[in-house]
Amino acid sequence: MPRDDLAVSVDKLRRVCDPAGFGFASTAELEPLEDVIGQHRAVAAIEFGIDIESQGYHIFALGPAGTGKTTVVRSYLSRKAEGQPVPDDWCYVNNFDNADRPHAVRLPAGMGQQLRADVDEFVQELGTEIPRALESEGYRQELEEVERDFGRRRQELFTALEQEAQKRSFRIIQTAQGLGFAPVRDGEVMTPDEYSKLEDEARRAIDEAQAELQEIMHEHMRRLPALQKEARQRVADLDRSTVGTAAGQLIDALKLKYGSFDVVQRFLDSVRADILEHAVQFKGGDHTEDGGSQATLGRLLESRDSPLDRYRVNLLVDNSQLEGAPVVLETNPTFQNLVGRVEHEARFGALITNFTMIRGGALHRANGGYLILDARDVLTKPYAWEALQRALKNKRAVVETMGEELRVTYTRTLEPEPIPLDVKVILIGEANVYYMLYALEEEFRELFKVKADFASTMDWGAECPRHFAQFVGSICQAEGLRHFSPGGVARVMEHAARAAGDREKLAIKFGDIVDLVRQAHYWAGKNGNGLVEADDVQRAIDEMTFRSNRAEEILRESITHDVVMIDTEGEAVGQVNGLSVLSLGDHVFGKPSRITARSAIGRAGVVSIEREIGLGGPIHNKGALTLAGFVQGRFGQDHPVTFTASITFEQMYEGLEGDSASSAELYALLSSLSGYPLQQQYAVTGSVNHFGQVQAIGGVNEKIEGFFDVCRERGLTGGQGVLIPRSNLRHLMLRGDVVKAVQEGKFAVYAVSSIDEGIEILTGRPAGTRGPDGLYSEGSVNRAVEDRLRAMADRERRFRRQQDDCDESAGGSDAIG
Repeated sequence: MPRDDLAVSVDKLRRVCDPAGFGFASTAELEPLEDVIGQHRAVAAIEFGIDIESQGYHIFALGPAGTGKTTVVRSYLSRKAEGQPVPDDWCYVNNFDNADRPHAVRLPAGMGQQLRADVDEFVQELGTEIPRALESEGYRQELEEVERDFGRRRQELFTALEQEAQKRSFRIIQTAQGLGFAPVRDGEVMTPDEYSKLEDEARRAIDEAQAELQEIMHEHMRRLPALQKEARQRVADLDRSTVGTAAGQLIDALKLKYGSFDVVQRFLDSVRADILEHAVQFKGGDHTEDGGSQATLGRLLESRDSPLDRYRVNLLVDNSQLEGAPVVLETNPTFQNLVGRVEHEARFGALITNFTMIRGGALHRANGGYLILDARDVLTKPYAWEALQRALKNKRAVVETMGEELRVTYTRTLEPEPIPLDVKVILIGEANVYYMLYALEEEFRELFKVKADFASTMDWGAECPRHFAQFVGSICQAEGLRHFSPGGVARVMEHAARAAGDREKLAIKFGDIVDLVRQAHYWAGKNGNGLVEADDVQRAIDEMTFRSNRAEEILRESITHDVVMIDTEGEAVGQVNGLSVLSLGDHVFGKPSRITARSAIGRAGVVSIEREIGLGGPIHNKGALTLAGFVQGRFGQDHPVTFTASITFEQMYEGLEGDSASSAELYALLSSLSGYPLQQQYAVTGSVNHFGQVQAIGGVNEKIEGFFDVCRERGLTGGQGVLIPRSNLRHLMLRGDVVKAVQEGKFAVYAVSSIDEGIEILTGRPAGTRGPDGLYSEGSVNRAVEDRLRAMADRERRFRRQQDDCDESAGGSDAIG
């Protein structure tokens, strides 16, 4: 029998946004939206996390993709950072005591760039001032004086040696082995023949004198290296004095300029000491009258590995261009992009490095401000998560190399001085990533104590239309799109409510809304409209659906051509149209399925074929088992319920999950047990509990529209419709063509809260209630089911009794035999 009281009225099938309520002619009239709509909870959490200065209050912004987490966080932080002080610059300079451990230098913003430029200029001036000093007349005179003094003292030694030789009648000669002595007779050097003809006594005297001279010569030669060392020391002192004077003037100028920075003062003192210690490098080995020192310095300055580079400044973080605290969005948070790296150069088959090859990472650039990272990206990059935790826990930015983490390389590298870290990190990710880290990572719970939970929907309240219109207007203004009319904004809002799956809410996946605004702008241009109207928005929606629904159309064709068997007219026992939802990428649509049930005498109870063969998922299997509980509870209070019934989804060859078809399965089972046919012009969705209450399901709009499209293809009769749970009424945001068909009486939607209400619509008979005699009313569905179950139970007992009697008779005959 018809249950018109359960039919859903047209006004409840779709919530309509009235354009007249906006109060503007175009979104161009509206002020741009500065606040974030629908994210009050998340924004409050971000404000708290940013303002609190205690350790460990970093932020994790979680929520579905497309809710604008990154955009919202970056926009909010940019506004917040504008009023905050610009953090200091950071530089690395050479550690002249241990080059492998460069020193970090902290300077006010902009001073780092200035110091680097000043030191670069200082290094360049070393190439002119020092050579000029080394080529000066005063330096040459002092150097010549040292050389003359050394020559004079060396000559004195040689003269004294000659005098000793003359006293003993010897002359100094040059041999292949060096200096030697030759005896002299009558003013001439004796020949070997003359020497051999001498008497033994004479030769012995000559030999003794020569030995004495050799000893004297050795004594003089031992004094010569001391003279040479003294001369070299005097030259070195002269070089240091000259170079020190020339460089000292430059260094003193820098010390005066940076007098208020102790760290720079210490660095410049170290530079001065190192220049004096290595003054010889400025002189080189080709000091000639044609400017040898100048040429040497020129080559040093042009060389890639010039020793003068040791005095330069490596500007690691330059904040000179900032107007507030830095907001850094690192899109590729690898280990090195986070903590920095030490670069190497290949030279003659070896890898070399120095402090000028240190490069900062995102932590260094964001120091004193904010760092935004995608949580999934950080977790999937090797060692990036560990490095981030270590930096935040220790509050130090340490430039490390990947090789140290992997322990696969032992190349010499640097250990730069760590930099104090003061940064607020905002991780962005999905909810499952947050809860996984919270459950498995103790350090995560200690470091990321602020959860900014971004919602995917917002309430459709009184102020919402105005804010939504401002949001649409902001998009148009930012991207140079056509502005929207009130009707256009209203249609976007209705689509957002449909996407939310709730007439009382709006989906705020901003990426999808922005895409719809862009496409509606395109179709407005095609239609020649100055403003985007409701028809342009609808065209954009229709075109998006058309581009994606090819699979849906193929499936619908298979139904209309009776390849997949679905009846939309007539009646059948134990057969009902169920509804499911398929999701193929960006397109979701409803699909009708035939559900059938067959019952017989037996004790197997309710058997789900999908459950038996493993096609049913755990939730679907739960729904199937609930049917048995319902039957036992309703019809098994006065007598045992013994029967066998099988239920299946016909022509279903993929896995099933969910219990949204459990009410349809129960309708088919009740029809099979009662023998009353079900009207095939209806489709059913809804889950059921043990007490026969119909519960809410998901995808209600797509399911209704899926069956409607099949009925429309075959021809609407005016009797077709869909049964949905009453608790799903607030989720209805049906397409306009479905609403129009209902309004014209060509289609219907029924909202039921119990199996009894649904079975009355499907069978046209009363469900029945128990009377004073404990029996259901005559002619009702429940009475027919109960009578059938009693009859099957009696037959089953009689059959078993007869079977037992036959077994006893057979046993007695065997005993007699």
